[in-house]
Amino acid sequence: MKSFAHFLLILIVAYVAGMVLPWWSVALVAFLVTLLMPLSPGKSFFSAFLSIFVLWMILAFYTDVRNDHLLANRMSEMILKVRSAPLMGVVSGVLGGLVAGFAASTAAFLRAAKSTDKKLA
Repeated sequence: MKSFAHFLLILIVAYVAGMVLPWWSVALVAFLVTLLMPLSPGKSFFSAFLSIFVLWMILAFYTDVRNDHLLANRMSEMILKVRSAPLMGVVSGVLGGLVAGFAASTAAFLRAAKSTDKKLA
């Protein structure tokens, strides 16, 4: 249940932050949410990855449908050398998910190292 709350909080806050901040704000959101809601590094990576992947896939699909698949098809031809709008959405979702996942796991490792330092002192 804690993982789902982590997932949902990252998804909502990243969406709101994405309206006013640059794309990399997903890393800040995942980092801060993981500091506030501690999870193991593996669970935090998976939760953050999945939340940003889902968010960016939904946003990519919504934007793609609004412009009749023109931009995504052209970008996929230029970058991937294949005319596939959904594949372009998946690639962007994976990249955003990796950024958020690594930020969240960094926060989890930082929290674990901090608690280990307290035990040693």
